[in-house]
Amino acid sequence: MATTKSLLNTPADHSPNTQLTIDGLQVPGHAGELLIDLLNSRTAANAQKAIPQVCYVPQMGPIQSCDTCIVRVNGELMRACATRVVAGMNVETAGEAVDIAQREAFDRILQNHMLYCTVCDNNNQNCTIHNTTKELDVKHQSRPYRPKPYEKDMSNPFYRYDPDQCILCGRCVESCQNVQVNETLSINWESEHPRVLWDGGTKIDGSSCVSCGHCVTVCPCNALMEKSMLGEAGYLTDTPQDALNNMIDVVKGVEPPIGYGPILALSEMESEMRTKRTKRTKTVCTYCAVGCSFEVWTRDRHILKIEPTHGPANGISTCVKGKFAWGHINSDDRLTKPLLRDGDSFREIEWKEALDIIERTFKRIKAEHGPDALAFIASSKCTNEESFLMQKLARAVIGTNNVDNCARYCQNPATMGLQRTVGYGGDSGSISDIEKAGLVIIVGANPAENHPVLATRVKRSHKHRGQQLIVADLRKHEMAERADIFFQPKPSTDLVWMCAIAKYIIDSGLAKMEFVNQWVNNFDAYKKSLEPFTMENAEQITGVPAKTLTTVAHEIAAADGVCILFAMGLTQHCGGSDTTTALSNLLLVTGNYMRPGAGAYPLRGHNNVQGASDFGSMPNVFSGYQKVDDPDIRAKFEADWGVTLPTTTGLDNHEMIRAIQDGTLKSLYIKGEDTITSDANAGDVGDALGVCEFLIVQDINFSETCRYADLVLPATSSLEKDGTFTSTERRIQRIHKAMEPLGESKADWEIIQLVANRMGGNWNYNHPSEIMDEVARLTPLFAGVSYDRLEGFNSLQWPVHADGTDSPLLFTEKFPFPDGKAKFYPVEYIPPCEEISEEFDLHLNNGRMLEHFQQGSMTDRTAGVKAMSPTTFLEISPELAAERGITTGRHVQLTSPYGIVKVQVVVTDRVQGKQLYMPINSVIEPVNRLTSSHTDRNTHTPAYKETTVLMTLLPERSKDNKSPIPRNNFRNGHRTPQSGVEIERKWARADYHLPGTTPADKLVQITSTTV
Repeated sequence: MATTKSLLNTPADHSPNTQLTIDGLQVPGHAGELLIDLLNSRTAANAQKAIPQVCYVPQMGPIQSCDTCIVRVNGELMRACATRVVAGMNVETAGEAVDIAQREAFDRILQNHMLYCTVCDNNNQNCTIHNTTKELDVKHQSRPYRPKPYEKDMSNPFYRYDPDQCILCGRCVESCQNVQVNETLSINWESEHPRVLWDGGTKIDGSSCVSCGHCVTVCPCNALMEKSMLGEAGYLTDTPQDALNNMIDVVKGVEPPIGYGPILALSEMESEMRTKRTKRTKTVCTYCAVGCSFEVWTRDRHILKIEPTHGPANGISTCVKGKFAWGHINSDDRLTKPLLRDGDSFREIEWKEALDIIERTFKRIKAEHGPDALAFIASSKCTNEESFLMQKLARAVIGTNNVDNCARYCQNPATMGLQRTVGYGGDSGSISDIEKAGLVIIVGANPAENHPVLATRVKRSHKHRGQQLIVADLRKHEMAERADIFFQPKPSTDLVWMCAIAKYIIDSGLAKMEFVNQWVNNFDAYKKSLEPFTMENAEQITGVPAKTLTTVAHEIAAADGVCILFAMGLTQHCGGSDTTTALSNLLLVTGNYMRPGAGAYPLRGHNNVQGASDFGSMPNVFSGYQKVDDPDIRAKFEADWGVTLPTTTGLDNHEMIRAIQDGTLKSLYIKGEDTITSDANAGDVGDALGVCEFLIVQDINFSETCRYADLVLPATSSLEKDGTFTSTERRIQRIHKAMEPLGESKADWEIIQLVANRMGGNWNYNHPSEIMDEVARLTPLFAGVSYDRLEGFNSLQWPVHADGTDSPLLFTEKFPFPDGKAKFYPVEYIPPCEEISEEFDLHLNNGRMLEHFQQGSMTDRTAGVKAMSPTTFLEISPELAAERGITTGRHVQLTSPYGIVKVQVVVTDRVQGKQLYMPINSVIEPVNRLTSSHTDRNTHTPAYKETTVLMTLLPERSKDNKSPIPRNNFRNGHRTPQSGVEIERKWARADYHLPGTTPADKLVQITSTTV
């Protein structure tokens, strides 16, 4: 039976409510908390000697494998990590019995681990084995080191496993089984020589390991280590292996006469020397919008490792991209100087010439055609401050509202649907609310691959806390496989089943009418709008049995808090805004706002796609969603900036492409956005970019869009500048500069300021903190945001009041409408813009991959990621494959009304019938070459998910019809789920007993020679 695990993003309650005795003193404690946590807090307060603990990691909870935390409780030896505080208990943390038990336990650990710290790459003052050896003042081992009959496993591109150094603490297994919940790792406790296993075998390569790095992060020694550390971290660790072995032999040879003390002292000296040249900088991941934060370890420009510890969103968690995919930072094609088009190629120029060209051209176009002949696209990868400056450049300097960002491609329908109903277009709460919800519904999202760290919280609560999981999707992805209920609606019909369920709940008397009557307007109109949405009609339109929808309705009505997670599978349709509106209406009618563990969660795709919009890079709003057509709002900005601002809504990025084609838009300035591989109908977009009179592209690498540019400007990466990002849970976090800019590249905010000042802006920002101060001054949503309040791992979730009080949970007192109430917004179902036909008879779905981000412009530059999935592929169902005589590995051509791609097939039951799925990780055969120019009716978000194609079998065959997914890709692995480390199997071994419970456990510490 699964055990209850602690929440990962919700701090445990440690407030004192009882008394116990610790070492003869009356001590306050919290009944039910783990004793080890109470003892650790007392140690932190200098109240007692530290309790040794090798396997315990607070974020994971008890493992009970190392036994080093044994104390006496009411006279009995017990593990402090698995003992919960009870009123009146008597705890002894010292004394002969405790000392014997702890030393016996640690001696068993040293039998599995060879101490050679001075020449170990892990000797960085955070090795638990080294530190515990010192804390216990271990001078000698009673048990000699016993090597294991296994080779080092170097088969993973990012980390290695050394069984000889593995102490079998089980941290890696616990993190894999119950934090990441990928369920790859286990330990063969019954073996004569236990070791960590991958999918029950001895090789990482070819297993289900997704290279998330959890196991490496929590390993207490050097058994699991990043390959980027090997030979790089220490002063002596880059010596040849034979020489290293000789040095280790020397160390082990002198240990018997002198003991560990002098040896550890030497290693600590060398470790301290490392800190002088190893920089540890807090930063935030630049892939998806979960907002994982961690320290990046660098030596000059070499990235040693990523170390997550206590980030507010992720704690100890990472995914393969955040942990390992940093190759783009030092890639060979980093832009280091401005590039000017010279015929069909480019030549390097100096910054002065680049700025001269921009000034001359901008001024000419503005004089000849007016300010609206220029447009600006901000980046979801750049900082909040840089988004703010991009829109300020457009509005205050150029005089146009033609500014947008890539939220137009994905998230704007979600924002609109939520703004219509509850006022704010952001997550209703935090990741902590998602993990403690009674029911999580995932619609049109694949968080296990697109938001993997957030998905771990759902997987853990579902596995160990009784959380129910419902998934609605076209494709059977990992979360669908895990779901209690999984159903597959026909494409673009999610609005129908949502409205049908809402109608059923109302008609069945299951609606939360007390909540509705107090907090929501327009119920009668909403109820009337639901009349067409009977269960029978819903079944006919969606293809989902009415019985299934009825079951889902009852689950929603009965749940203790419902969180609905959704993403581009919901928004990238012609009716995306209306579907999001229907989703929010459903949450309102069931009372799932204004409470913890409930609400709507649009899972933002890019690290700062939330912030790019929040800070004003949209054609209709300033920062904080203040309307540009509101005279009072505009007057406030005009007074602060000393300019007259444009009054009408500008062009969005979809309209910009049309305006270039119409000849009314002459210049486009794109910052940190690969438009040609991101926008829909790539052929059409390419034609437009090709005729744009003056195209500036600002990026860190030479992107596909750069090929169309007249001028390319070199920007810096996230590790080379300061700033802030805003994650999907509205969490604002700082990034800190870890290394100097490469070549002559400059931070985006600096480049924008240079351009602004050439155009008469007279800006004088010296640091991004000054930009944030301006934002806070002008934007009520961010009134209390400052760099001082965001120092280190501190964060703030908007709205942030002037006193610094933030809002982890929205809508605690009211909704942001004049009367404080939300409102039902009736919608109607309109069929998709594009449906399968006799000619284009297949539906093409598309999305991201776990290991790649978007089209791979960043991840492709990390060799290990590229090797995991070097190309794209097309998933087709077994029934379609049988019907058309297609096998895995065959090449097919996909033709839509807008373009053609060629791709290899993978036959899989992840898709069904005439549904196809193709990842978007290729710039050679990109999905968006097939997608149309259809958009959401309200926001112009491209309808990427409404794509129909004709599939033609090609004569090309790969060798042996080899799958385009490499053999060693994790998708070919087979997970080995279990409840955790299964420590009872270790305790059942004939050679195990609880340390300190036999006379032989008393260790004799040999007196060492004084040196």
